[in-house]
Amino acid sequence: MTNPLLEPFQTPYDTAPFNQIKPEHFLSAVKKGVEAAQKEIEEIKTQSQSTFENTIEALDRAGQALNRVSSIFFNLNSAETNDQIQSLAREIAPILTEHSNNILLDQDLFIKVKQVFEQMENLELSPEQKTLLEKTYKSFVRNGAKLSKAEGEKLRGIDQKLAQLSLKFGENVLEETNRFLHLEKDESALDGLPESIKEAAAQIAEDKGHPGAWGFTLDYPSYIPAMTYAKNRELRKTLFMASGTKACKGDELDNRQIIKDIIKLRHERASLLGYSSHAAFVLEERMAKSPEAVQDFLRKLVKKAKPKAHLELEELSAFAKALDGIDKIEKWDFAYYSELLKREKYALDDELLRPYFKLENVVQGVFDTSSKLYGLTFKENKEIPTYHPDVKVYEVFDRNNEFVSIFYTDFFPRAGKRNGAWMTSFKGQWRDGELNDRPHVSIVCNFTKPTKTKPSLLTFNEVTTLFHEFGHALHGMLANGTYQSLSGTSVYWDFVELPSQIFENWCYEKECLDLFAKHYETGEKIPEELIEKIKNSANYQQGYQTLRQVSFGLLDMGFHGQEPSEDLDVERFEKSVMAETDLLPRVEGTMMSTAFSHIFQGGYAAGYYSYKWAEVLDADAFELFQEKGIFDAETAEAFANHVLSAGGTEHPSVLYARFRGRDPKEDALLKRAGLIEQN
Repeated sequence: MTNPLLEPFQTPYDTAPFNQIKPEHFLSAVKKGVEAAQKEIEEIKTQSQSTFENTIEALDRAGQALNRVSSIFFNLNSAETNDQIQSLAREIAPILTEHSNNILLDQDLFIKVKQVFEQMENLELSPEQKTLLEKTYKSFVRNGAKLSKAEGEKLRGIDQKLAQLSLKFGENVLEETNRFLHLEKDESALDGLPESIKEAAAQIAEDKGHPGAWGFTLDYPSYIPAMTYAKNRELRKTLFMASGTKACKGDELDNRQIIKDIIKLRHERASLLGYSSHAAFVLEERMAKSPEAVQDFLRKLVKKAKPKAHLELEELSAFAKALDGIDKIEKWDFAYYSELLKREKYALDDELLRPYFKLENVVQGVFDTSSKLYGLTFKENKEIPTYHPDVKVYEVFDRNNEFVSIFYTDFFPRAGKRNGAWMTSFKGQWRDGELNDRPHVSIVCNFTKPTKTKPSLLTFNEVTTLFHEFGHALHGMLANGTYQSLSGTSVYWDFVELPSQIFENWCYEKECLDLFAKHYETGEKIPEELIEKIKNSANYQQGYQTLRQVSFGLLDMGFHGQEPSEDLDVERFEKSVMAETDLLPRVEGTMMSTAFSHIFQGGYAAGYYSYKWAEVLDADAFELFQEKGIFDAETAEAFANHVLSAGGTEHPSVLYARFRGRDPKEDALLKRAGLIEQN
């Protein structure tokens, strides 16, 4: 049987042949990819004279076939997994970890890299080439090249264990999410829920074999509306407890021991490499530079946000007591009363806005926005294979009708897909002479599904999520570097959120909303008064929301900024770290840590602060667009050239200052969040 992953892809634009790939193809393709990459590495080592071209550039190009196969595989493991793929992941992850360690702990190869690095000042290198050389050298040093053989073997063991633990953590969270189903058989229990949400709940129940009932899951489009609109306090509490006890019930899916093992191994790894903590190791290669700088940044935000958050909670508590006699707001009450108060203060709620945000119109809206800013056009191509019928594929062209990228969209929840929203890539961008190999980019979300009577109508929060992920996608699509390892989103982790978060700002502007926000039945444009209400409510409970986001960053730094104690109790530790920022009564038995996939499964360990860090950049950058015009061609071109297309070719501070004309200032963020007085 031929393996399509081992043959040249006979598809448009060399896209992944999902219609031919079967799970059993991956293992042999990965093994063959490792063999091919090892041959390429051996060739580099045989060079008699080490040069930038035959060592550093060659190393960047090595393993492309392996990278392609592994990116396809792990993207499927996130978006369309099953038992067979998860089993394969547990087999493939150690192979890839060992392969990576074989390269980074290869002393002969490191000597050649070091020889070129030590000649750097005598070589005529471009800024991009210097960045690649520095990054390559540092990646060897930061991954054990200077360790003794025994220490190197210890590092290998740690990395193997970490790869497996991270996979297991994610599998447990997904299984917990998939296991849960809450049924209501009496319609009166659904009081307060909009008709569209009730219809979706009926569809869930029917799909799961319970016709005539209403079903609720922990998927965001089911969970969030129920927590926001259900008058039934017991229903909200039931759902909250199911979500809050995810992977911490003391059964085979409990993640507490996995967390302890992960943070212990990360600390051991950092110590082995000469760092005081995992955070110190990570932050050496971030804009923030040190754990102390991150802690100072987060503490400053706590100081600014906490007084406002207290006032917001007092207002909400008084409102809930006056409305329903609630003496004490619990965590399962917050979203419900928050939405009611928002409706009273601004005459605005999500259900009022939903009819104007039909998914297809919002997608066209992000296309039109990127067209006005960057001259891009999108053309659906139904001939390109996909991994699920929900996935759509587009060819992307620039204003000169030159091909830019392939763009995949995958919008709805399903059993094989993890929660949340993310941008990813099936193929990176790189250049070689006249060849500019273009990227294949994807965004994956979990939005409200169409029902039998209504199309997918998004909440405003889902609209901003779509713009956010599309901002990441622009970073990938407009990539224009020479080297794949510096291209697109291959930037410092606390810079990578700038393109995504800045793009959210357009959602609040009439000039942008007029492009796509129209009633799905009448075609009427969103009324100006609703746009004003959206803008007026933008700062609603920003003190509380800022404090909540900062609390996650502090928890992350708590786990990774110090040596973990031998008798660590995850629940108690989380409680102690978050006590300063947790304004609502803590619910015994619930935890965030055991489902904190960003830091225990994704790449945000010692990096969750970067969401707020990048908000400083995005608020400061968008201020320039506001001054010049949100579709100002010159500003958009500068942002495209110095941020989106530049990737990681130079230090982000240099790139940002080149765009903005100066370093970023925090004032724009604090003003936008209403945390300081505006002039």
